[in-house]
Amino acid sequence: MSADTPFGPWPLLALATASLAAIAALVSQTWRRERRRARLRATPFPAAWRRILRRRVPLVARLPADLQLRLKGHIQVFLAEKPFLGCAGQPITDEVRVTIAAQACLLLLGDARAQVYPKLHQVLVYPAAFAVEREQSPDGTLVRQQRVTMSGESWAHGQVVLSWPDVLAGAADPGDGRNVALHEFAHQIDQDKGHADGQPWRPGKRRRLAWAQAMAAGLSRLRSQPTGLIDPYGASDPAEFFACVTETFFERARDLAAEEPAVYRELCGLYGVAPAAW
Repeated sequence: MSADTPFGPWPLLALATASLAAIAALVSQTWRRERRRARLRATPFPAAWRRILRRRVPLVARLPADLQLRLKGHIQVFLAEKPFLGCAGQPITDEVRVTIAAQACLLLLGDARAQVYPKLHQVLVYPAAFAVEREQSPDGTLVRQQRVTMSGESWAHGQVVLSWPDVLAGAADPGDGRNVALHEFAHQIDQDKGHADGQPWRPGKRRRLAWAQAMAAGLSRLRSQPTGLIDPYGASDPAEFFACVTETFFERARDLAAEEPAVYRELCGLYGVAPAAW
């Protein structure tokens, strides 16, 4: 058999060589990315950014010292990798970037080498609540466009949209359980499979089952007997319940642990932290 026929060994050898080269390039790219991130995390956190955290994100002061240090490293990676876009005249300053990044990175505290939202491509910031078009079907048959005012939104194709005044308001009171930035970045975590359904990836069938049972029971209780601890908007569907209890988890952890211990336990497992101890 001739070596230059389609059935000879050379095409197979060339394919194998190309595959190995592609794998090597991917490994090299991953290694360089992780090395760059390690350098960023090791870089001293700017004093001006520390002042922004103290002024704008008081929740950070609750964290143990080691988690504060880890959070700052995650913030530096986030700001180096995620572009911000000001919309409708909103200026993008370090105050905007650091305030939003800090709240986004609170959700990553359980992982010292977190990937920092690998599917997030852009953060859009508005100077006020923004309007979006939504399809509404009040009677299940007639679909019509309706303009809805939003303080935040998370898109599965890699964008988070936030109203800057609502970000500031959510961060200003770290004990009210209402935080739009935590809410929308929780959706980003939930959208790891391309859509939000209240079931972010959990390893192992038993863990996924325990998660589903705890969240379904918590959602049912919110719908039937709301207490005011969890935002009533969480009763909308499982995805919104997950985002709303994430707000409560980081801002009112002890109350959530007392009222919804199974939900709190599952969130501790997901986020890798136990904020009721802070």
